Amino acid sequence: MSGQIEIRANFGQPAAAQEALRKLQALRAFEVNGIFESGLLTATVDEDVAERAIHMIEQIGGSPETEALG
Repeated sequence: MSGQIEIRANFGQPAAAQEALRKLQALRAFEVNGIFESGLLTATVDEDVAERAIHMIEQIGGSPETEALG
């Protein structure tokens, strides 16, 4: 059984945060929220897709930080 990873990301532009939101939802993130107008988001993903999610965030221009949950 795999755990969950919380990813916090900061984007320079709100549009990039919105794009990340859509792509994280496509990766079946458990939860995605944030202050998208400020370019901030937090997502909880399964650790099996965490590396893909982090790579995607970096490609869009975000600066991710991660924390293992539970």
